[in-house]
Amino acid sequence: MKVLGRENSINVRKVLWACDELGLSYEHEAWGLEDRPLASEEFQKLNPNGKIPVLIDGETTLSESNTIIRYLANREGNHDLYPAEPARRAAVDMWMDWQAAELNPAWRYAFHGLVRNNPNNRDEMRIQESLDQWTKHMDMLETRLAGTAAYVAGNAFTLADIPIGLAVNRWFMTPGTSYRHPATAEYYERLSERPAFLRHGRNGVA
Repeated sequence: MKVLGRENSINVRKVLWACDELGLSYEHEAWGLEDRPLASEEFQKLNPNGKIPVLIDGETTLSESNTIIRYLANREGNHDLYPAEPARRAAVDMWMDWQAAELNPAWRYAFHGLVRNNPNNRDEMRIQESLDQWTKHMDMLETRLAGTAAYVAGNAFTLADIPIGLAVNRWFMTPGTSYRHPATAEYYERLSERPAFLRHGRNGVA
């Protein structure tokens, strides 16, 4: 099994974290750097969208990080991370989809401007708008975590905590974000008890 993509990509880190939680052996190739460009013909054959991560598992090649981690849990038959019971599985899927469709777009402009120092993300008004939207979504997450007093999909760690946990890491790593979220901070410490999160989530790489 191979995982392709540079390690500071939040989406690649989802897959690496999931692999470690599942105890899988894999090779990691850091595509997306100068010597392994995503525009290369070799990579485009694997993912015509030219995005990371890509998982190669025998004859199976997959992209889209949330799809990949679902596949890995299903491959291993792990119903602790990805429950078999429909309602519990739907709760996991709901929060994973929320992360991809709502939370990620909210933080993207501010994060790339304030942390990655991207010259295309320097508009102060747009940075503030992004921070405001990000805070709104983190307020929603705070309410959820205060209610469960544990993990995002309920009282047990699941696949949903992998994308959400990495997003929380970005929140705490970004200048200008608010720290008025005690349940989220407790959740961050709870995740930090997991060795795989320390390797791929709370390692100082936003």
